[in-house]
Amino acid sequence: MMPITMPHDLILGTAGHIDHGKTSLVKALTGTDCDRLPEEKARGITIDIGFAHLTLGDYRLGIVDVPGHERFIKNMLAGATGIDLALLIVAADDSVMPQTREHLEILRLLGVKQGVIALTKADLVDEMTLQVSESEVGELVRGTFLEAAPIITTSTVTGQGLDALRAALLEACQRVGNPDSTRTWFRLPIDRAFVVQGHGTVVTGSVLSGSCRVDDEFEWHKGDGTKQIVRIRGLNNHDQSVDMVHRGQRAAINLAGIPHEEVRRGQELATPGYLTPSKVLTVQLHAIGDAKRSIKHRLPMRLHVATAEVMATVSLLDCDVIAPGESGFAQLFLDEPVTTVWGQPFVLRDSSAEHTLGGGQILQPVATKIRRRHLEQLVQVEQLASENLLDRATAAAWFAGYAGFQPYDLVRDVGVDPGNIDSIVAQLLTTKSVVDLQLSPTRKLLLHADRVRELEDRLLKTLVALHEANPLMTNHDRGKTLATLEYVGDEALLQAITDRLIREKKLVGDARRIASADFKPKLSANQRKLKDRIVEEHRLAGFQPPEPGSFAHHAAGNATALGDIFEVAIAEGLLVRITGDIYLHATSEEQLRLTITERLRDGAGLTVSEIRELLGTTRKFAVPICEYLDRIGLTRRDGDRRVLR
Repeated sequence: MMPITMPHDLILGTAGHIDHGKTSLVKALTGTDCDRLPEEKARGITIDIGFAHLTLGDYRLGIVDVPGHERFIKNMLAGATGIDLALLIVAADDSVMPQTREHLEILRLLGVKQGVIALTKADLVDEMTLQVSESEVGELVRGTFLEAAPIITTSTVTGQGLDALRAALLEACQRVGNPDSTRTWFRLPIDRAFVVQGHGTVVTGSVLSGSCRVDDEFEWHKGDGTKQIVRIRGLNNHDQSVDMVHRGQRAAINLAGIPHEEVRRGQELATPGYLTPSKVLTVQLHAIGDAKRSIKHRLPMRLHVATAEVMATVSLLDCDVIAPGESGFAQLFLDEPVTTVWGQPFVLRDSSAEHTLGGGQILQPVATKIRRRHLEQLVQVEQLASENLLDRATAAAWFAGYAGFQPYDLVRDVGVDPGNIDSIVAQLLTTKSVVDLQLSPTRKLLLHADRVRELEDRLLKTLVALHEANPLMTNHDRGKTLATLEYVGDEALLQAITDRLIREKKLVGDARRIASADFKPKLSANQRKLKDRIVEEHRLAGFQPPEPGSFAHHAAGNATALGDIFEVAIAEGLLVRITGDIYLHATSEEQLRLTITERLRDGAGLTVSEIRELLGTTRKFAVPICEYLDRIGLTRRDGDRRVLR
């Protein structure tokens, strides 16, 4: 039995000047008239994008026919989203015209790599004119992705060249190959929406990545920064009802319960969590060689990305002007949020929508303002443009700042395949480029190692300053210390950084108080004498210790430091705090543990009165001592008795 070969799906986009025969050629190849609007029929020109399909060998082509008039370039750009190969169409009687050049530049900016050139209306010219047109087309495409593309002479009137064009398109499809349609998440920019009676809202678009099935749920990004979960009610591919659509296909998607009037071109459907709307993008920007003007810092422009069109202001990061033919790094500040992914191509036109000036690739789909000519940040931006996936991931983590990132962010931010997320994260952790912090039992955060070091350094410096200002205090309140870093905006992160420093023995402390590990309280000679007296009197007092205030008359000028001196004694292991104002000598506390443990071994338990008599103390001290024993876990209360825990 011969193996069954599944057809490969690709998107073919037309390009060319108005009235050069794009729609007629598509109709001759497919039998489909892409002009669907009454105005298009009446005027004989394509105004909006049209669609057809063509099967060539093992390939199924979804054809997007775009308008050639300069007034409808924005529609051309929406239609060119996601195309795998191009059919550049030039009329033999007109040869190369302005929109021929502009469409070719747009295809280059969009990263199209394969295509075929069709020289149409051959029946209208003589052989010499045909040769001149072919020569001019060859000159036009020199140095572009179409330089080696075949130029097929055609006529839709006589049928000349149609078979040769089909063969050339098949060869171009084979050069494109079969892009993987299943390994990444689903994404479809909406280019059209309408209502089907009895079914409701239907949206169409070219599937950029992934696949979807009937009853799947996706995020509907509305273009205003909001999103909503929607269910796929039905799917259609080239007028055929299907159970699934995938990358490289044209899809008509019936959305359940979505009002038609709320849907517009430029919105997107995507796997939940994949896309994040943003009004700031970091990009690698190229000004086309024959642009009418340079791209200057702060220049207002029109951004075309996927099927969206948004006004933008350009902020050049490493220069003041990008001249035609040159490139640079920039940020785009948008009037409305858009959804993009790393590496996605875009096009920039002037604010009046008359000329295409440039385009490039998205480096940060979700960005914050970057300082111009800031060397450290520019180095990281260059890393985002790297072909090395780990370099890009490391740079993305750096830009994530104290907010950190989650592993799935790497799919959108640096182009990681969803199946490789764990592997990339493991490599980042192995190289110590990022640090994995457990902020709570249910929350983990990945932070760039530089950000972790910054927080650690600032916390350590904060404690050094506190120690210098309070040289007698052994440690400081943990909560108040961390409050000095509240600008970080994440208390759980600061607590995790503190615990990390304690584990690394750079800090000492507990949940309440912390100190630098190498800090030693600075006591004067009189303060040391006072400390020794306090410790000795507590040793002699046993289980009836003196009140801290009783040492005030011995403190003289050190009365205000009395509390700190007690803290020093505790830190040195000489005293143990029982309550806020009751302390035992360390040897007395040790004797307390041994005595109570020995007497409670029989399981009978002891009352507070019995413990008081056992220790030879008073009720004033016996009650706090019993509560202390409960608190440290040696005993527990059972009715009016204490038993071993």
